[in-house]
Amino acid sequence: MTVTLHGTSAGDGPPLILLHGLFGAGDNLGGIRRRLQHRFQVHSLDLRNHGSSPHGDSMSYPEMAADVVAWMDSKDIGSACLLGHSMGGKVAMELALANPGRVQRLIVADIAPVRYEPHHEGILESMQALDVQSLSSRREADQLLAKDIEESRVRQFLLTNLTRAEQGFRWRLNLPALAQCYDQVMAAPQATGPYDGPALFIKGGNSDYIQKAHQPATAKLFPRATLRMVPETGHWLHGEKPELFAGLCERFLTAESEDSGQH
Repeated sequence: MTVTLHGTSAGDGPPLILLHGLFGAGDNLGGIRRRLQHRFQVHSLDLRNHGSSPHGDSMSYPEMAADVVAWMDSKDIGSACLLGHSMGGKVAMELALANPGRVQRLIVADIAPVRYEPHHEGILESMQALDVQSLSSRREADQLLAKDIEESRVRQFLLTNLTRAEQGFRWRLNLPALAQCYDQVMAAPQATGPYDGPALFIKGGNSDYIQKAHQPATAKLFPRATLRMVPETGHWLHGEKPELFAGLCERFLTAESEDSGQH
């Protein structure tokens, strides 16, 4: 069953849908939205169990892609360009593979169409262990999370999900569902495609999420895929070098034709 996604829109032009990663929300791609809204009508969606969108008990990629299609139908958007980062990239790939006619061009940021080994368990445990109702401030939350999560940037990203409540704070994302469905999030897209439209995969230069070993699977599913790299960036490449990232996206999205390439 689909859920009705929350989204915000800005700009005029052809539709471009932005899909965030795990623990994120549509606002996480706000910098990219601001840089592209002069050419596109940019729609930033909160995926299920994230941001202001409804919660659900399952997070399979077919279900999350169906949520996006249902949102497109509600806005009378027949087809659009998609830009997805990490988990959102897998949702975008699933949608393109299952409904190629709904996707004009596809951009996937720092993720491949493969299953990944679990690596967020510590973050999930730390977030669930935090007694958010007893917190007095975000600073206190940051200090408590720092015991298990060393990187300040990661903690600040996670804390964007912490909102004021009548008593203390609350997580706006559905932590129990994320923990329960984590194996689904690590899975590969399920649709077999292929998607024959133009596809651009963008890799963070210092990230190991996209590897040479992923090339065969990517080429099979996305025969027109090309690969670009943003140097000296990690997995959050769109936040580390937003101008360069947005420039790559804009050139790809506005190209009249994309040369076939192998990823």
